Amino acid sequence: MATASEDSESTYEQFLDHVRRLHYVGDAGGVLNWDQQVMMPDAGTPARAKQTSAISTLHHELLTDDALADWLDELDDAELDPEQEAVVREVRRDHERATRVPADLVERISEASSNALPVWKEAKAEDDFDAFADTLEELVELRREYAAAIDPDRDPYEVLFEEYEPYLGIDTAEDVLTDLRDALVPLIDDIGDSDVTLADPFEGTYDDDTQHDLVETALDVLGYDWDRGRLDTAPHPFSMGTQFDARVTTRFTPEDPLDALGSTIHEFGHATYTLGLPQEDYGTPLGDNRDLSVHESQSRFWENHVGRSRPFWDFFTETANDHLGTDATAQQFYEAFNEVYDDNLIRVEADELTYHMHIIVRFEIERDLIRGDLDVEDVPEVWNDKMEEYLGIRPDTDAEGCLQDIHWTNGAFGYFPTYTLGSVLAAQLDHHARQDIDGFDDHVRAGEFDPIHDWLTEHVHQHGARYRTDDLVEEATGESFTAEHFLDYADEKYRALYDC
Repeated sequence: MATASEDSESTYEQFLDHVRRLHYVGDAGGVLNWDQQVMMPDAGTPARAKQTSAISTLHHELLTDDALADWLDELDDAELDPEQEAVVREVRRDHERATRVPADLVERISEASSNALPVWKEAKAEDDFDAFADTLEELVELRREYAAAIDPDRDPYEVLFEEYEPYLGIDTAEDVLTDLRDALVPLIDDIGDSDVTLADPFEGTYDDDTQHDLVETALDVLGYDWDRGRLDTAPHPFSMGTQFDARVTTRFTPEDPLDALGSTIHEFGHATYTLGLPQEDYGTPLGDNRDLSVHESQSRFWENHVGRSRPFWDFFTETANDHLGTDATAQQFYEAFNEVYDDNLIRVEADELTYHMHIIVRFEIERDLIRGDLDVEDVPEVWNDKMEEYLGIRPDTDAEGCLQDIHWTNGAFGYFPTYTLGSVLAAQLDHHARQDIDGFDDHVRAGEFDPIHDWLTEHVHQHGARYRTDDLVEEATGESFTAEHFLDYADEKYRALYDC
């Protein structure tokens, strides 16, 4: 006769096999999404919408399976080790949310999102918000329905935010955004009043092949594993994959090769996190990332605290000059990569400071859309008004205004705050990595990035989703999540650059 311990172990193994299948299906859907954005011919959309819908439905069925519910109930009373408890915690949370959402709603959301992509692309290309308005209205309504299914008595936007950051809380996000707005607006104003003009070493245009070679070299020196990745282009740069296959995309701006370089290093940060997850735990939460705030912290760490640093340009200047045919100094590249723009309308091209004002605009608009406090037809005007209020600039077109981002096309309402939360966490991790790594800047200056990879793997990557976000921050840094390090970093760096 089996003992209670043996029964529990058998139950856990059956449970884990199911969880792995669930993850594999989700990852297959990710590959289909990557293909649609990168490789698929435009005419493939009708079939792809059906395929992704079927994958989403199957994933939902596996997540809501009665057998999974039974195993979770049995494991409530089982003696589990900390890692097993973490797996059960994460799966239970996803299962409980999913069981409240009808399968047909999941299918409708997936199909609507897939169909929305070409509509958004054409609307943006034609600068025609009206052509996208009905699609956006459908996505908003579907996401309201989704939030109500999970918890009809809570703020629907809070419910959706927890899809992307389940543990820090919407109050934390709002507090951080408020703190940054209060601190950064005066700093940006002081920079605007400064007489300092930062260097611009670029003249003319740089073709795609030239820029591709530059960013490919950057990935080489930073330590991207080409055996487990690839570089492609996409209208909106992104990264996706698993610890066995983590791909990056970028895009090229003819007049500004640093735009592609920054985007590529950013996506490299995402990919190196994914590639650093434990391979032996693939298919379980222990081998999965810890949600989007942490994921964004990795991309912002590499983009801002490494790629935008003066030591990086002491190392990379000769390479950049060779590729671009420029004759710039390290200081000139450093200044060009850190210029604060007072007239930038595009979030993904924004500088490190005004970027967060872009996030606030999106956050406030999508929150009001989901709450029913803003009509879709009013989005362009409200968007333009907020851009003028927070950044002193007003878009002339919707293409450079409310149509510029892809996230609402994916139905990703609640996603945007994680960008700022990730930037804040990146600064916190950077502060502590510099305390632990002797000669941090000297390593960067020498192109020695292994010590940084090793530190991030030890403190963040190897844990997967074992810890809640707040607990992971404590584990990695020895302190609670805080915006203090980001604000100190931003103030010190940019007041020095602009002598203000």
